Amino acid sequence: MLEVKNVSLHYGAAIALRQVSLQAAVGEVTCLLGRNGVGKTSMLRAITGAHAVSAGTIQWNGQDITRLPSYERARRGIAWVPQGRDVFPLLTVRENLETGYAVLPRGQRRMPDDIFDLFPILKSMLGRRGGDLSGGQQQQLAIARALVTRPKLLVLDEPTEGIQPSIIKDIGKVISLLRGRGEMAILLVEQYFDFAHELAQRIAVMDRGDIVLSGRREALDEADVRRRLSV
Repeated sequence: MLEVKNVSLHYGAAIALRQVSLQAAVGEVTCLLGRNGVGKTSMLRAITGAHAVSAGTIQWNGQDITRLPSYERARRGIAWVPQGRDVFPLLTVRENLETGYAVLPRGQRRMPDDIFDLFPILKSMLGRRGGDLSGGQQQQLAIARALVTRPKLLVLDEPTEGIQPSIIKDIGKVISLLRGRGEMAILLVEQYFDFAHELAQRIAVMDRGDIVLSGRREALDEADVRRRLSV
């Protein structure tokens, strides 16, 4: 279980998060929705250690990780697929995947057996450079690289952004499969409501640095959620 409790985050004098609380459980997809600029990515930066919080606590599996650096959180099973993918353009697909070994003990530094079952297109592209892949292929590579670390919490920042519909469908199937295994918590940040609503068990909606609506998917009024996402 991930537990974010009363977390605030500042960029200088600007407030990005205002005493935000959130939970994400193993075996479930928790989706964080909201318009641009409301604090969704800042929440992920707080969880993954990319930016220090100003107040509040973050717990993972009952342990306080609020002040741990990013690499220590990665070693504890937290993997982040950032917005924009951030693949290494001059490294091959294989080399990009192998960067995930950095957080693993030496005895575990091998490719998980199911990576190419989940993303078969990557198997035929192992020798190609990351920068030569299409946007959708780079997104699949970024998710696969995160899975190489064998995460227990997978954090995805808008994986559908700029991706063609067929690959969005493939990514949705992968997230659904990972959820069904019951081995990890998945925290998904999205603006694409239909994609999120189909996958998530829990939904939280952000506005102006705070969570203004949250609960089980079936308990929330769909029209109300959509209204809060409209510009």
